[in-house]
Parts: sequence; C-alpha cells; structure tokens
Amino acid sequence: HVLAYLVMGLWVFSDDPYEEVALKVTGGLDRFGCWDAGWTVPTSSGITQARKRLGSTAMRLVFEQIAEPVATPTTRGAWLRDLRLLAIDGFDVDVPDSDKNAAEFGYAGGGQGHSGYPKVRVVALSECGTHAFLAAEVGAYCVGEKTLARRLYSQLHQGEILTADRNFYSFTDWRLAVEAGAQLLWRAPTGLGLPVVAILPDGTYRSVLINPEIRSRARREQILAAAIAGEDLDPDQAHLVRVVEYDVPDRTGNGTGELIVLLTTILDPGAARPDELAAGYHERWEQETGHDQLKTHLRGPGKILRSELPDLVYQEIWAWLIVQYAMAALITRAAEAADLDPDRLSYTRALHTVRRTATGTAGFSP
Repeated sequence: HVLAYLVMGLWVFSDDPYEEVALKVTGGLDRFGCWDAGWTVPTSSGITQARKRLGSTAMRLVFEQIAEPVATPTTRGAWLRDLRLLAIDGFDVDVPDSDKNAAEFGYAGGGQGHSGYPKVRVVALSECGTHAFLAAEVGAYCVGEKTLARRLYSQLHQGEILTADRNFYSFTDWRLAVEAGAQLLWRAPTGLGLPVVAILPDGTYRSVLINPEIRSRARREQILAAAIAGEDLDPDQAHLVRVVEYDVPDRTGNGTGELIVLLTTILDPGAARPDELAAGYHERWEQETGHDQLKTHLRGPGKILRSELPDLVYQEIWAWLIVQYAMAALITRAAEAADLDPDRLSYTRALHTVRRTATGTAGFSP
C-alpha cells in the first residue's frame, strides 16, 4: 500500500525526486500506528527496485476499481437531459529514450525524422462535465486510436451518451458502441454517404448507415427501402440514425464557415432538440481540458515520464490517471457544494491544496 501511494505521489509532487516524494507520502503514516518513525528513506535505485516488484497490474486494477462516474444529477454541464455526457479521445506521452522503451512503444515519424523520445498512446473515456477519466487503454504509438478505442466500447452503459470526433467513426465501431447500450453522438467523417430516409419536422433527418462490406448496389437499395418502410434492420448490415447538420461561422478565423454533420442514435426529435445535440457534442471538448490537466498541471509542460522500463511506464500512467480521477472528484464535490459548474473552480488552486494536505489523507486505499 505504501508503495502504491508513493507511485501516485510521484504525480502529486511531480517536480520532486524520489526520496523527497517518499518522505512526503510516508510522513503521516505513523499516526495510524502502522509505521516505524525510525524508518529511513531508501535511495532512488532502491525505490525503482520496489516499483519493479509492485509492477503495473496493481495500479491498473486500482484505477479500474475506483474509476466510476463522478457527476450527480445536480452537477452542472454533465448531462444532456437525463443522459450522462461522455467523450472518447486520445493523447500521446513522451517517455525516456531507453532501448526497452523504444522497442516497446516506438517513435512518431520514421527514418531520420522520428520524434526525439518514444511515445505512448493513451485513449480514454471521460465524463464531460467533471473531466474524470472512467476507462482507458494504453499502447504503443503505432497502435491507432480506433484500435484502442474499440477495447473501451464494452464499458459503456445505458443512461450514457458518448460523443466522438469524426476520426473515431467506422461502421464496426458504431455497431460495437451501440451494442453496449449507450446513446451515441458522433461527428460524421467527410464523404460518408447518408441517404435520406425521412425528413423530420425539426430540420433533422433520418438516414441509414450501411456496412461498407455490402457492395452490391441492389442489396444497398434493398436496405434503404427497408429503412424507409420502417422495417427492422439487421445490425450487422445497417443502422438507422438521425442526422443533425449546422454551420459554425468563421471557426478557423479565415472568414469561412464549417459544416458540422452529427450522427445520433436518438431518433425521436422529442427526446433531444437539434440545438441540444449540437451543444452536447461541443461538450466533447471538455476532454481536452482533462488532457491539459494531466499534461500541464500534473506532469508539467514539456516534461517526459520518469520510467526507463516499459512496465514502469505503464505503472506510471495508471497512477497518473488515478491522481487525475481523484482531483476531478474533489473539484466536482467542491463545485456542487457551492452550486457551481466544476469548470469554474481553479485546477491549479485545487492541486496546491492537495499538495499541502496530501500526507496521510488519501481518499481511497489501494
């Protein structure tokens, strides 16, 4: 347990060396009657050896056991009507340029132009209103975001609505996410064919997504005709969706607008208006705030991870996600007590508070 807290403490006190973090993490344990006050801090190499014995699996299990939705019905910015707003997105992390890290994770680019450090790819499900990461997959840089995301869709639930950018769409991924029971609100990729099944009174329309493996024009026309007739569709072949289209004027600052095309499983216009769906989709950007909290505030801008061995890199990343989750939960509870949106509270101030009070006050036990 002490070592698990120490690994998490490396993120709370990311600027401090191993020995200093060990002192801070263990400083309050003697009041629990389980610590020898005469204990001396091991060397940095001794802590590394202890981390090897702990491994990465323990920290992953801690994250998976404690990471659950944080928002309550009163949390502002966390809901689309009665649906919990979630987002999926990825980011990459620089790790030390050791031979083993390079072999495990690889670099961005190739040949003489590859990145200076090996990179780890992380894809995560997060709660939009609280920035809490609820599930994640970690892999080598060469593993695509879609591949990692595909491992996460089974963790969706009824009562949730998942937002995703257009690079996450494929027919297979849409089917997998639908099968999990959540509602979906994804941006359509450029060039996706969306035949009109029915135009709805609110200006949206129903369409059908057809498995691209079905190449017969006659069969595709049969599926479209079945959708228009209101017949049940084989989910391995097609899915009925509602399409919302709108322009964002001067989004890039060059005076031109951008057409946004959203796909949703919410087929009934009465269940969500077009403006609600558009606003809900743009809450997806809240996950970028979570990424910034990880990279800028916990890790520090431009820094790389500490670990030169792949298993310790995985361990470090799971501890990173645990600390971010604990921070998100703390900020959300404080915001609810003050009847504020969690976005209104300063992450930097919250982190300073945690650093002042972290010794011996963990909110959950590994």
